[in-house]
Order: sequence, then structure tokens, then C-alpha cells
Amino acid sequence: MKETLDLIPAEQMADQEGFANRKLIRPSLNRNDHPQNNHGHNHAPNHGSSHAPAERREPRERSAAPAKKVAPTEQTNAENFYYQKQMQTKTPMVVVLRDGEEVHGYIEWYDKSCIKLNRSGAPNLMIYKPAIKYMFKEGESVRK
Repeated sequence: MKETLDLIPAEQMADQEGFANRKLIRPSLNRNDHPQNNHGHNHAPNHGSSHAPAERREPRERSAAPAKKVAPTEQTNAENFYYQKQMQTKTPMVVVLRDGEEVHGYIEWYDKSCIKLNRSGAPNLMIYKPAIKYMFKEGESVRK
């Protein structure tokens, strides 16, 4: 016994079912359903509608702006704030280098790639940031 079925490729059938089940979703916009006239104003076309009154275009433009999300900034400036505070108070710091050496002093200045560490009784140092493993305020304990 043979069953007769409509032979439709699976892809085409899935496309037809998905298309049939879709609903058109339109945002509710405040629109004035008044007759279309320009009241003597010449406005640039707005998305294919060259005769839409200005009252309809302006809310759409304003409502689109707050919905745009701003990407987070790559730099938080936390490092800058930390260095500024330590410099202003001349906080005694311990800088631990990648090789394990500890250097004591206070930060005089910094830039993108290095810090200048002032030391008492020893030469001042300019230390490249990639050479720093970590740093902490002198007198604070550090767990290893």
C-alpha cells in the first residue's frame, strides 16, 4: 500500500511554516492621522516618505536617540586615579618586579609606559610597567 504525500523539500516546507507563523510587530508611535499636507514647508524625505509632516518625523528621531546603547569605554582611568592619589600623598610604596625584587619608594610621576620611583638613600628609578609584577602600600601585608 502506498501513501500519497505532497512531495515538498524539507527546507522549503520549514521556510513556509516559519513564514506563515510570523507576526508583524510594529511599535506604537504617536501619529497624527490628519490629512497629509506640508503647510508650505519643504522638508527632506524621511525614509521614503517625502510628504510626511514634520510632527511625525521629529518624535521618531528623538525616540531613536535614547535607545542607542553606548559601548563601554576601553579605559576606566582607575590606574590614573590610583597613581594620582599615591603621588599627591607621597605614599610609601613597595613595587615588586617580575624577578621578585622589591623596590621601596614613592611615585613621583608616571606615563603610559613607566613610573618614576623616588627613593631615600638610593638612586631614583624609572621602572617600565611591564617589569612590574604588582605594587602595594608599604606597611600593608600581601598574601602570596
